[in-house]
Amino acid sequence: MRLLVTANLTPFLHGGADYHMHGLVRALREHGHQVELLQLPFTFGPASDLMQSMRRAAELDLTRPNGIEIDRLISLQFPTWGIRHPDHVTWVMHQHRAVYDLFNPENADDTLLQLKTAITEFDNTHLGPKRPRFANSRRVAQRLQQYNGLDSTVLYHPPADAERFYCAEPERYLYVPSRLETLKRQSLVLEAAALMRSSLPIVFSGDGGQREALRVQAETLGLNDRVRFLGHVSETEKRALYAHSLAVVFPAQDEDYGYITLEAMLSSKAVVVCSDGGGPLEFIHHQVNGWVEPPTAQALAERFDWLDANAAAAAAAGRTARADYESASLNWQSVVEQLTASAA
Repeated sequence: MRLLVTANLTPFLHGGADYHMHGLVRALREHGHQVELLQLPFTFGPASDLMQSMRRAAELDLTRPNGIEIDRLISLQFPTWGIRHPDHVTWVMHQHRAVYDLFNPENADDTLLQLKTAITEFDNTHLGPKRPRFANSRRVAQRLQQYNGLDSTVLYHPPADAERFYCAEPERYLYVPSRLETLKRQSLVLEAAALMRSSLPIVFSGDGGQREALRVQAETLGLNDRVRFLGHVSETEKRALYAHSLAVVFPAQDEDYGYITLEAMLSSKAVVVCSDGGGPLEFIHHQVNGWVEPPTAQALAERFDWLDANAAAAAAAGRTARADYESASLNWQSVVEQLTASAA
Protein backbone atom coordinates (compact mmCIF):
# COMPACT_ATOMS: atom_id res chain seq x y z
CA MET A 1 0.00 0.00 0.00
CA ARG A 2 0.98 3.63 -0.50
CA LEU A 3 0.54 5.15 2.97
CA LEU A 4 0.78 8.65 4.38
CA VAL A 5 1.39 9.04 8.14
CA THR A 6 0.55 12.47 9.56
CA ALA A 7 1.73 14.02 12.82
CA ASN A 8 3.03 17.31 14.19
CA LEU A 9 6.39 19.06 14.05
CA THR A 10 7.34 20.99 17.18
CA PRO A 11 10.86 22.31 16.51
CA PHE A 12 13.42 21.42 19.19
CA LEU A 13 10.74 19.83 21.39
CA HIS A 14 11.33 16.10 21.13
CA GLY A 15 10.08 13.15 23.14
CA GLY A 16 8.09 9.96 22.97
CA ALA A 17 5.92 11.20 20.11
CA ASP A 18 8.97 11.25 17.83
CA TYR A 19 9.83 7.64 18.67
CA HIS A 20 6.22 6.70 18.03
CA MET A 21 5.83 8.29 14.60
CA HIS A 22 9.25 7.27 13.29
CA GLY A 23 8.87 3.77 14.70
CA LEU A 24 5.59 3.38 12.87
CA VAL A 25 7.02 4.63 9.58
CA ARG A 26 9.98 2.27 9.87
CA ALA A 27 7.74 -0.71 10.70
CA LEU A 28 5.41 0.00 7.78
CA ARG A 29 8.36 0.17 5.38
CA GLU A 30 9.85 -3.04 6.77
CA HIS A 31 6.54 -4.74 6.00
CA GLY A 32 6.72 -3.72 2.34
CA HIS A 33 4.60 -0.55 2.25
CA GLN A 34 5.49 2.73 0.57
CA VAL A 35 5.33 5.34 3.33
CA GLU A 36 5.82 9.06 3.75
CA LEU A 37 5.64 11.00 7.02
CA LEU A 38 3.97 14.40 6.81
CA GLN A 39 4.54 16.63 9.86
CA LEU A 40 2.55 19.84 10.14
CA PRO A 41 4.12 22.75 12.07
CA PHE A 42 2.47 23.00 15.49
CA THR A 43 2.62 25.37 18.44
CA PHE A 44 0.79 25.04 21.74
CA GLY A 45 -0.28 28.68 21.77
CA PRO A 46 -1.57 31.29 21.46
CA ALA A 47 -5.16 30.25 20.84
CA SER A 48 -5.21 31.99 17.46
CA ASP A 49 -2.39 29.73 16.24
CA LEU A 50 -4.30 26.63 17.32
CA MET A 51 -7.41 27.84 15.51
CA GLN A 52 -5.33 28.43 12.39
CA SER A 53 -3.79 24.95 12.68
CA MET A 54 -7.25 23.38 12.75
CA ARG A 55 -8.37 25.37 9.71
CA ARG A 56 -5.27 24.43 7.73
CA ALA A 57 -5.63 20.73 8.54
CA ALA A 58 -9.31 20.68 7.59
CA GLU A 59 -8.54 22.41 4.28
CA LEU A 60 -5.97 19.79 3.26
CA ASP A 61 -7.15 17.10 0.85
CA LEU A 62 -4.48 14.45 0.45
CA THR A 63 -6.39 11.92 -1.61
CA ARG A 64 -4.22 12.50 -4.71
CA PRO A 65 -1.43 14.99 -3.96
CA ASN A 66 0.33 15.88 -7.23
CA GLY A 67 -1.82 13.28 -8.95
CA ILE A 68 -0.36 10.42 -6.89
CA GLU A 69 -2.98 8.17 -5.31
CA ILE A 70 -2.60 7.68 -1.54
CA ASP A 71 -4.22 4.38 -0.50
CA ARG A 72 -4.61 5.22 3.18
CA LEU A 73 -3.88 8.07 5.54
CA ILE A 74 -2.93 7.26 9.16
CA SER A 75 -3.13 10.25 11.50
CA LEU A 76 -1.53 10.25 14.94
CA GLN A 77 -1.97 13.72 16.42
CA PHE A 78 -4.36 16.65 16.70
CA PRO A 79 -5.17 18.39 14.41
CA THR A 80 -3.96 16.09 11.58
CA TRP A 81 -7.03 13.88 11.88
CA GLY A 82 -8.86 16.77 10.24
CA ILE A 83 -7.04 16.17 6.93
CA ARG A 84 -9.37 14.91 4.21
CA HIS A 85 -8.92 11.44 2.76
CA PRO A 86 -11.55 8.78 1.94
CA ASP A 87 -9.59 6.01 3.74
CA HIS A 88 -8.43 7.73 6.91
CA VAL A 89 -7.43 5.71 9.98
CA THR A 90 -6.60 7.39 13.30
CA TRP A 91 -4.25 6.13 16.00
CA VAL A 92 -4.60 8.74 18.73
CA MET A 93 -1.46 9.39 20.80
CA HIS A 94 -3.37 11.93 22.85
CA GLN A 95 -5.70 14.85 22.30
CA HIS A 96 -4.95 18.50 23.04
CA ARG A 97 -4.97 17.88 26.77
CA ALA A 98 -5.12 21.56 27.79
CA VAL A 99 -8.82 21.61 26.91
CA TYR A 100 -9.63 18.13 28.21
CA ASP A 101 -8.14 16.41 31.28
CA LEU A 102 -5.81 19.34 32.09
CA PHE A 103 -8.56 21.95 31.74
CA ASN A 104 -9.31 23.88 34.94
CA PRO A 105 -12.46 26.00 34.63
CA GLU A 106 -11.43 28.10 37.63
CA ASN A 107 -8.39 29.38 35.74
CA ALA A 108 -9.99 29.60 32.29
CA ASP A 109 -10.55 32.95 30.61
CA ASP A 110 -12.95 33.55 27.73
CA THR A 111 -10.28 32.79 25.14
CA LEU A 112 -9.55 29.37 26.61
CA LEU A 113 -13.24 28.58 26.98
CA GLN A 114 -13.81 29.41 23.32
CA LEU A 115 -10.79 27.32 22.34
CA LYS A 116 -12.09 24.38 24.36
CA THR A 117 -15.41 24.54 22.52
CA ALA A 118 -13.71 24.81 19.13
CA ILE A 119 -11.32 21.90 19.70
CA THR A 120 -14.02 19.67 21.15
CA GLU A 121 -16.22 20.32 18.10
CA PHE A 122 -13.24 19.73 15.79
CA ASP A 123 -12.46 16.39 17.43
CA ASN A 124 -16.08 15.28 17.42
CA THR A 125 -16.42 16.21 13.75
CA HIS A 126 -13.18 14.69 12.50
CA LEU A 127 -12.57 11.80 14.87
CA GLY A 128 -16.19 10.68 15.06
CA PRO A 129 -16.56 9.34 11.49
CA LYS A 130 -13.10 7.71 11.39
CA ARG A 131 -13.19 3.92 11.29
CA PRO A 132 -11.23 2.13 12.48
CA ARG A 133 -10.21 4.39 15.37
CA PHE A 134 -7.32 3.34 17.62
CA ALA A 135 -5.89 4.74 20.86
CA ASN A 136 -2.33 4.58 22.16
CA SER A 137 -3.39 3.15 25.54
CA ARG A 138 -6.43 2.41 27.67
CA ARG A 139 -5.99 5.79 29.32
CA VAL A 140 -6.16 7.62 25.99
CA ALA A 141 -9.19 5.51 25.04
CA GLN A 142 -10.87 6.43 28.34
CA ARG A 143 -10.40 10.12 27.66
CA LEU A 144 -11.86 9.79 24.18
CA GLN A 145 -14.92 8.12 25.66
CA GLN A 146 -15.21 10.48 28.62
CA TYR A 147 -14.87 13.78 26.76
CA ASN A 148 -16.11 12.96 23.25
CA GLY A 149 -18.27 9.87 23.65
CA LEU A 150 -16.10 8.02 21.13
CA ASP A 151 -15.05 4.41 21.45
CA SER A 152 -11.66 3.19 20.22
CA THR A 153 -9.50 0.09 20.05
CA VAL A 154 -6.38 0.09 22.23
CA LEU A 155 -3.27 -0.58 20.16
CA TYR A 156 -0.01 -0.92 22.11
CA HIS A 157 3.44 -0.77 20.53
CA PRO A 158 7.00 -1.42 21.73
CA PRO A 159 9.49 1.33 22.56
CA ALA A 160 12.29 2.17 20.17
CA ASP A 161 15.19 -0.31 20.01
CA ALA A 162 13.40 -2.68 22.37
CA GLU A 163 15.85 -5.45 21.56
CA ARG A 164 18.81 -3.39 22.85
CA PHE A 165 17.73 -3.07 26.47
CA TYR A 166 19.44 -5.36 28.93
CA CYS A 167 19.93 -6.05 32.63
CA ALA A 168 23.26 -5.80 34.46
CA GLU A 169 24.45 -6.06 38.04
CA PRO A 170 22.45 -3.46 40.00
CA GLU A 171 24.23 -0.57 41.64
CA ARG A 172 22.97 1.51 44.54
CA TYR A 173 20.90 4.22 42.87
CA LEU A 174 17.38 4.92 41.68
CA TYR A 175 17.01 6.02 38.08
CA VAL A 176 14.55 8.76 37.06
CA PRO A 177 14.60 9.21 33.26
CA SER A 178 12.25 11.70 31.58
CA ARG A 179 11.89 15.19 30.21
CA LEU A 180 12.14 17.66 33.06
CA GLU A 181 8.59 19.02 32.97
CA THR A 182 5.91 19.75 35.55
CA LEU A 183 3.66 16.79 34.70
CA LYS A 184 6.61 14.38 35.03
CA ARG A 185 6.83 15.43 38.71
CA GLN A 186 10.57 15.18 39.32
CA SER A 187 9.98 17.81 42.01
CA LEU A 188 7.95 15.24 43.95
CA VAL A 189 10.92 12.87 43.85
CA LEU A 190 13.13 15.59 45.32
CA GLU A 191 10.60 16.24 48.08
CA ALA A 192 10.61 12.51 48.83
CA ALA A 193 14.41 12.39 48.84
CA ALA A 194 14.46 15.08 51.52
CA LEU A 195 12.27 12.88 53.76
CA MET A 196 14.24 9.67 53.30
CA ARG A 197 16.10 8.04 56.17
CA SER A 198 18.62 6.33 53.90
CA SER A 199 21.27 7.97 51.74
CA LEU A 200 20.24 6.16 48.54
CA PRO A 201 21.43 8.22 45.53
CA ILE A 202 18.95 9.30 42.86
CA VAL A 203 20.03 9.86 39.26
CA PHE A 204 17.97 11.97 36.84
CA SER A 205 18.47 12.11 33.09
CA GLY A 206 16.74 14.26 30.52
CA ASP A 207 16.31 17.95 29.92
CA GLY A 208 13.39 20.36 29.82
CA GLY A 209 11.80 23.51 31.06
CA GLN A 210 12.03 22.61 34.75
CA ARG A 211 15.75 21.85 34.86
CA GLU A 212 16.84 25.06 36.59
CA ALA A 213 13.93 24.99 39.04
CA LEU A 214 14.78 21.40 39.96
CA ARG A 215 18.44 22.26 40.42
CA VAL A 216 17.52 25.08 42.78
CA GLN A 217 15.07 22.83 44.64
CA ALA A 218 17.70 20.15 45.14
CA GLU A 219 20.18 22.72 46.44
CA THR A 220 17.62 24.27 48.77
CA LEU A 221 16.72 20.85 50.18
CA GLY A 222 20.38 20.02 50.74
CA LEU A 223 20.38 17.10 48.30
CA ASN A 224 23.39 17.90 46.15
CA ASP A 225 25.41 15.06 47.66
CA ARG A 226 22.74 12.47 46.75
CA VAL A 227 21.08 13.75 43.58
CA ARG A 228 22.64 13.91 40.11
CA PHE A 229 21.17 15.67 37.07
CA LEU A 230 22.86 14.23 33.98
CA GLY A 231 20.92 16.24 31.41
CA HIS A 232 20.65 14.73 27.95
CA VAL A 233 22.28 11.30 27.64
CA SER A 234 22.81 9.11 24.58
CA GLU A 235 20.63 6.08 23.97
CA THR A 236 23.58 3.84 24.87
CA GLU A 237 24.11 5.70 28.14
CA LYS A 238 20.40 5.57 28.90
CA ARG A 239 20.26 1.82 28.46
CA ALA A 240 23.27 1.40 30.74
CA LEU A 241 21.66 3.59 33.42
CA TYR A 242 18.54 1.42 33.28
CA ALA A 243 20.59 -1.78 33.35
CA HIS A 244 22.58 -0.92 36.47
CA SER A 245 19.85 0.77 38.51
CA LEU A 246 18.32 -0.66 41.66
CA ALA A 247 14.87 0.35 40.37
CA VAL A 248 13.28 2.96 38.12
CA VAL A 249 11.05 5.82 39.29
CA PHE A 250 8.39 7.28 37.00
CA PRO A 251 6.01 9.48 39.03
CA ALA A 252 4.37 11.25 36.06
CA GLN A 253 0.77 12.44 36.39
CA ASP A 254 -1.81 10.85 34.09
CA GLU A 255 0.70 9.78 31.44
CA ASP A 256 -0.67 8.85 28.01
CA TYR A 257 1.42 5.70 27.56
CA GLY A 258 4.87 5.98 29.10
CA TYR A 259 7.83 4.47 27.26
CA ILE A 260 9.84 4.68 30.47
CA THR A 261 7.73 1.96 32.06
CA LEU A 262 8.32 -0.40 29.14
CA GLU A 263 12.03 0.43 28.86
CA ALA A 264 12.46 -0.37 32.56
CA MET A 265 10.59 -3.66 32.16
CA LEU A 266 12.80 -4.57 29.20
CA SER A 267 15.78 -3.88 31.46
CA SER A 268 14.38 -6.25 34.12
CA LYS A 269 13.83 -3.35 36.50
CA ALA A 270 10.82 -2.79 38.72
CA VAL A 271 9.14 0.60 38.46
CA VAL A 272 7.75 2.92 41.12
CA VAL A 273 4.73 4.79 39.73
CA CYS A 274 1.96 6.87 41.27
CA SER A 275 -1.67 5.89 41.67
CA ASP A 276 -2.73 8.72 39.32
CA GLY A 277 -0.09 7.81 36.76
CA GLY A 278 -2.38 6.93 33.85
CA GLY A 279 -0.82 4.72 31.16
CA PRO A 280 1.91 3.09 33.33
CA LEU A 281 -0.80 1.58 35.54
CA GLU A 282 -1.74 -0.64 32.59
CA PHE A 283 1.57 -2.47 33.03
CA ILE A 284 2.72 -2.04 36.64
CA HIS A 285 1.05 -4.11 39.36
CA HIS A 286 1.67 -3.19 42.97
CA GLN A 287 4.12 -5.44 44.78
CA VAL A 288 4.32 -7.76 41.75
CA ASN A 289 6.47 -6.11 39.07
CA GLY A 290 6.75 -2.70 40.73
CA TRP A 291 5.00 -0.43 43.18
CA VAL A 292 2.01 1.90 42.83
CA GLU A 293 2.19 4.60 45.49
CA PRO A 294 0.07 7.64 46.35
CA PRO A 295 1.47 10.82 44.77
CA THR A 296 2.88 12.12 48.05
CA ALA A 297 6.46 12.75 49.10
CA GLN A 298 6.03 10.67 52.26
CA ALA A 299 4.75 7.59 50.40
CA LEU A 300 7.57 7.76 47.87
CA ALA A 301 10.19 8.33 50.58
CA GLU A 302 9.05 5.22 52.42
CA ARG A 303 9.19 3.16 49.22
CA PHE A 304 12.66 4.46 48.35
CA ASP A 305 13.92 3.57 51.84
CA TRP A 306 12.37 0.11 51.48
CA LEU A 307 14.10 -0.43 48.15
CA ASP A 308 17.47 0.48 49.65
CA ALA A 309 16.93 -2.14 52.35
CA ASN A 310 15.48 -4.82 50.04
CA ALA A 311 17.65 -4.97 46.95
CA ALA A 312 17.00 -8.69 46.40
CA ALA A 313 13.23 -8.15 46.40
CA ALA A 314 13.65 -5.27 43.96
CA ALA A 315 15.65 -7.51 41.62
CA ALA A 316 13.00 -10.25 41.82
CA ALA A 317 10.26 -7.76 40.95
CA GLY A 318 12.39 -6.62 38.01
CA ARG A 319 12.62 -10.16 36.67
CA THR A 320 8.85 -10.40 36.92
CA ALA A 321 8.57 -7.09 35.05
CA ARG A 322 10.61 -8.50 32.17
CA ALA A 323 8.47 -11.64 32.06
CA ASP A 324 5.32 -9.51 32.04
CA TYR A 325 6.65 -7.47 29.15
CA GLU A 326 7.29 -10.64 27.18
CA SER A 327 3.79 -11.97 27.89
CA ALA A 328 2.25 -8.70 26.66
CA SER A 329 3.48 -9.50 23.13
CA LEU A 330 4.12 -5.90 22.12
CA ASN A 331 5.33 -5.90 18.52
CA TRP A 332 5.15 -3.76 15.41
CA GLN A 333 3.86 -6.59 13.22
CA SER A 334 0.53 -6.60 15.05
CA VAL A 335 0.37 -2.80 14.81
CA VAL A 336 1.01 -2.84 11.07
CA GLU A 337 -1.55 -5.57 10.46
CA GLN A 338 -4.28 -3.66 12.28
CA LEU A 339 -3.51 -0.27 10.75
CA THR A 340 -3.42 -1.67 7.22
CA ALA A 341 -6.28 -4.17 7.46
CA SER A 342 -9.01 -3.89 4.86
CA ALA A 343 -11.87 -1.63 5.91
CA ALA A 344 -14.91 -3.49 7.23
